[in-house]
Amino acid sequence: MEIWIPITIVAAFCQNLRSALQKHLKGKLSTGGATYVRFFYAWPFALVYIWGLNEFAGMPYPEIQGNFILYCILGGASQIIFTALLVWLFSFRNFAVGTTFSKTETAQVALIAFLLLGDTLTIGAILAIAVSVIGVMAMSVAQTNITFRTLLSGLTEKSTLIGLTSGLFLGASVVFFRGAALELDYDGFIMPAAFTLAVAVVIQTIIMGVYLVWREPGQMTACIKNWKWAGAVGVAGVLGSIAWFSAFTLENAALVRAVGQIELVFTFIASVVFFREKSTRLEIIGILLVCLGIILILFLR
Repeated sequence: MEIWIPITIVAAFCQNLRSALQKHLKGKLSTGGATYVRFFYAWPFALVYIWGLNEFAGMPYPEIQGNFILYCILGGASQIIFTALLVWLFSFRNFAVGTTFSKTETAQVALIAFLLLGDTLTIGAILAIAVSVIGVMAMSVAQTNITFRTLLSGLTEKSTLIGLTSGLFLGASVVFFRGAALELDYDGFIMPAAFTLAVAVVIQTIIMGVYLVWREPGQMTACIKNWKWAGAVGVAGVLGSIAWFSAFTLENAALVRAVGQIELVFTFIASVVFFREKSTRLEIIGILLVCLGIILILFLR
C-alpha cells in the first residue's frame, strides 16, 4: 500500500474528530468564530511542527520560490470563501439542493488540478471518482427531504449555483495547496507539506482575524474565552491538515479527496453502532458506492 493512502485515512479521521469537537462550540461562537478557531489555534502547532522537523529530524527549511506564496494565498482565500458560501447557502429555504451539488467537489478537484497543474487521471481513476461522487450525493439526498427529481428541477436555481461554486472553491484550495508544496521543489514530502501548511494557516489566521475584528466585534474575545474546546478543535484540525497536506504533496489531489471520503464511512458507522440511528436504503446504497469508489481507486488508478 502506498503511504499516501493511510495518511489520507488519518486525515479523514482527524477531520471527523475536529467536526465533532466544533459542535461543542455551537451557541458559544458565531459561524465565523467557530471557523476561525481552526486557524487561530492551529498556527502555533504548525510552526512548532516545522521547527521540530528542522531541529530534530535535520530537515532544512525549503527555499521559497516561484509561485509558492501566491498559491498559499489563493489556497487560503479559497478555503475561506468556500466556508462563507456554504454558510450563505444555509440561508436559502431550498439549501439542501445546493448542499448536495457542493458534494461534487472531488470531480471539480480533478478538473482544476488538470488545468492548473497538469495532473492527469487514468480512465479507471475517473470512473472511480464518478462512482464515489454519486455515492456522496446519494447519501446527501438520503439525509434530506429532496429527491433526484428535485435535484434535476433545481439545476437553474440560485442555491444550486452557490453549492457548485462552494465546491469549486473547496476544490481550488486543495489544488493550490498541492501546487504550493510542489513549487518548493524539495526532496521529500514531509517538510514541504509542513512548510506549506504553516504559511497557509498563518495567512488564513490573519485574513479571518481582520474580518472578525471588522465585521464581528466580540468574536475574537469569545474565541479566546472558549479556549478549551477551541484549542481542541485547533489541535485536531492541525493534525488533520498535516496529514492532508502530506497526502496532497504525494499524490493527485483528486485521488486524495476521493479516498478521503472514507470519513463518511466513519460517520455512518458511528451513527449506526454508537448512536443506534436507523439508515435508509438510499444511505446504504450511497455508502456502498463510496466504498466501491475507494476500492476502485486503489486498484484502477
